[in-house]
Amino acid sequence: MNWKQTMLGLAAAGAAMLMWAGSASAAEKFTDLQQARWAEDSILYMAERGTVAGYGNGSFRPEGAVTRAQAVTFMVRELYPEELAREGGQTYTDVPVNHPFYKEIEVAAKMGLAGGFPDGSFHPDAPVSRAETAAFLTRAYALQTGGGSGKLSDTANHWAAAPIGIMSSNGLIGGYADGTYRPDKSVSRAEFAVFLARVIRFEREAAIQARDWDKLMSYMTVSEQVGQMLMPDIREWKGKRTTTVNEGIKGAVHDQDLGGLILFEKNIVGAEQVAALTHGLQAEAGDIPLFMAIDQEGGVIKRIPGGTNLPGQMALGAAGDEPLAKAAGRLTGEELKALGVQLDFAPVLDINSNPDNPIIGMRAFSSDPDLVTRLGLAEMKGLQEAGVIPAVKHFPGHGDTTVDSHLGLPVLNHDRERLDAVELKPFRAAIASGAEMIMSAHIAFPAVDNERVVSRKDGSSVPVPATLSKNVLSGLLRGELGYKGVIISDAFTMNGIVEHFGEEQAVVRAVNAGVDIILMPQDPAKAHKALVNAVKSGTVSRDAVHAAVKRILELKAKYGLFEERGSSLSDRLDALKAVIGTASHRAVEQEIAERAVTLLAGRDGSHPDLIRQGDRVVIAAADEEIARQVQKQLTEADASLKTEIDMVGPGKLSGVRPAIGEADYVILATYQFRNVASQFGWADYQVVLDELNGQNKRYALVSLGNPYEGMFLRDIKSGIAVYGKQEPNIGAGLKALLGQLEPHGVLPVQD
Repeated sequence: MNWKQTMLGLAAAGAAMLMWAGSASAAEKFTDLQQARWAEDSILYMAERGTVAGYGNGSFRPEGAVTRAQAVTFMVRELYPEELAREGGQTYTDVPVNHPFYKEIEVAAKMGLAGGFPDGSFHPDAPVSRAETAAFLTRAYALQTGGGSGKLSDTANHWAAAPIGIMSSNGLIGGYADGTYRPDKSVSRAEFAVFLARVIRFEREAAIQARDWDKLMSYMTVSEQVGQMLMPDIREWKGKRTTTVNEGIKGAVHDQDLGGLILFEKNIVGAEQVAALTHGLQAEAGDIPLFMAIDQEGGVIKRIPGGTNLPGQMALGAAGDEPLAKAAGRLTGEELKALGVQLDFAPVLDINSNPDNPIIGMRAFSSDPDLVTRLGLAEMKGLQEAGVIPAVKHFPGHGDTTVDSHLGLPVLNHDRERLDAVELKPFRAAIASGAEMIMSAHIAFPAVDNERVVSRKDGSSVPVPATLSKNVLSGLLRGELGYKGVIISDAFTMNGIVEHFGEEQAVVRAVNAGVDIILMPQDPAKAHKALVNAVKSGTVSRDAVHAAVKRILELKAKYGLFEERGSSLSDRLDALKAVIGTASHRAVEQEIAERAVTLLAGRDGSHPDLIRQGDRVVIAAADEEIARQVQKQLTEADASLKTEIDMVGPGKLSGVRPAIGEADYVILATYQFRNVASQFGWADYQVVLDELNGQNKRYALVSLGNPYEGMFLRDIKSGIAVYGKQEPNIGAGLKALLGQLEPHGVLPVQD
């Protein structure tokens, strides 16, 4: 076999290696890199990008030669993959139509990546030299001279001295120990992978430093771009809680090129552990940092370990103080940022106008759109000032529903006039005040979008929820309201999506509707694949993905995520104690709780019945855990009190009556949340109230949850609302019952 036949054979064998199949290449493991460990990282990087692949059976052949045809093919499939599908024409005399890389060579000529020889030939199967590699790469990537010396002893008079100097001055190529470059030496597959990987990483970093997101995206694969649009949860791996960076997370971050992750209780043990986890996760992310997100609304939705346990948004609503709401947002942001979390799914801008709402309730500030707007914007600004991104939710409004979108698909049938006056009011104001991320709700709004589709659950006709509605997201939110920021969906694990829409169909529809980030896909790998395939098939436009990813990158840059890439874990751990749960933060927590305490009823119109020193106090509640928390805090507040617990509920009232008879004072604690208020067990509480009133006992109905007792209970003589069962809420309420605090809160909902 002569030299040309040998090279043709090599080119034919190389055809399989260079087929464009990014996902398949990314999963490939090479077994013959033992003698090329110096190049392993670059080879795997290029394989993950879909630029190179092996020969099968785990073989990469790192020491094999790279031909001119193969070299330009690498560059074309990196820079101009879309050109490969277009019609073209003949290029060089020695590149027949049946050459394995005919199309790639044609595109390279068209785009000016590589030229032929004076006789019209290209020499496609000739090995590429180190000089040609430098020339190809500087031309393809329009590289400029850098700040390095770039001096090599054997290149000054070489035809490729200029491109070699450019590459060397930017640290992209190096010489040998004797100071030579050996420009005419042929390049191996391993060397070419290293040279190309260096250039791509160099160009990406230059784009990041210049904040040139269009340029950066030109170096991002489709996989990387849609990966930025996914934010899964990582609660468990192989049946165990995820509290450290395990192989499962590493695989997901790399295989799906993830742009963000959300943390939950199962990821949290303590502050130092969370800081170490977020730091480790960022280390896996490469040159584009992750959004690390969390639900830290305060009150019933809280995550910060050992952190300041804010009394919640409805407590802020009862206090009615904008500076206090801003302080709550600021301290929350300070603690999250110290933990390495830069995105908080808060504040809730829903107007809880429906007492039967089973999911929002006291997570909202109020049933008053103006109060929600004032306090929501204040809390949003506080988070922003602390350097944390607030994601306001749930657009266009989840406050007037009787279905939990975790469990079903709510439908809000109000007309546009009502939506504008109530649900949309805080979102409109938030957009005008600089909201940078908005979470969509899995709720249907027929007044905005009356489309119906066939449910996968039972074949019935169901309305399209906002998350999947182009009319709602692109039309109303972006068009009418003029929103320019990032749209993130609510969780794709919720039945509002899961029951009626297949996930692969739903993620594609959500992106086409205007969603930038899919939160918590059920199967992140399938969601990722569905979006990659949709982009490649044209079902999702590249322009839409480009716009979404640009918004994501701009927001990451605005909040300094790229600058944090080099931060050390030790510095972060050292700073934790000065931030998490500090005395100043606890003081804000206490002030909110105390200013929130609201008088529901009082015999004198100003105060509840007071507990007296030495009283025998019965704590009656339907939840034993709550009762014990009240008992613990009460005895800590006044050691002279004698306390006991009795349970309220079906079949339990027979024990309450005699206890009431022997008591000096009764605390009747209610906690209604995550259920429909009208279906709560009010009848049992009414029996106890009637007994208390009949015996003329001193007592206080203490509302620890949604404060709708006045709608369902009669003849409350003494009562307060504290808007949460957390320690600060209960403590503030007990202070009011002990006469140590005036209940100046204002009920923030209509009862």
